[in-house]
Amino acid sequence: MDDAELAALRQQRLQQMQSSNPEQQQAQMEKMQAQADMKNSMLAQLLDQNARARLNTLKLSKPEKAQMVESMIIRMAQTGQIGGKLDDASLVQLLETVNQQMPRSNSTVKFDRRRAAIDSDDEDDDYGI
Repeated sequence: MDDAELAALRQQRLQQMQSSNPEQQQAQMEKMQAQADMKNSMLAQLLDQNARARLNTLKLSKPEKAQMVESMIIRMAQTGQIGGKLDDASLVQLLETVNQQMPRSNSTVKFDRRRAAIDSDDEDDDYGI
């Protein structure tokens, strides 16, 4: 399952929870919590302490990318591509591979200096200079 499918399933579950009775809502919440706990325990087994800290830092700055990397690590472990625990250097290599594969988003900021440089000399008179 990729992240888009998981997001769609979560959205469906949220809608179902909102339209269903309180007992079903509680059961759904418990099920989602159990899935999150299972994912976290798997990641704790697959990553050493430094790699886990790096992934948590990534989760704070880019939660979508962190979810994608988490699911990728779990998928790799399930298919036998990961033998032991990933250390920090291995996680960095994995993140670099992900960065190369992901299309760059257009998140550059352009600053038009000409507009910022246009000042009127009349403004100086307002301040008593």
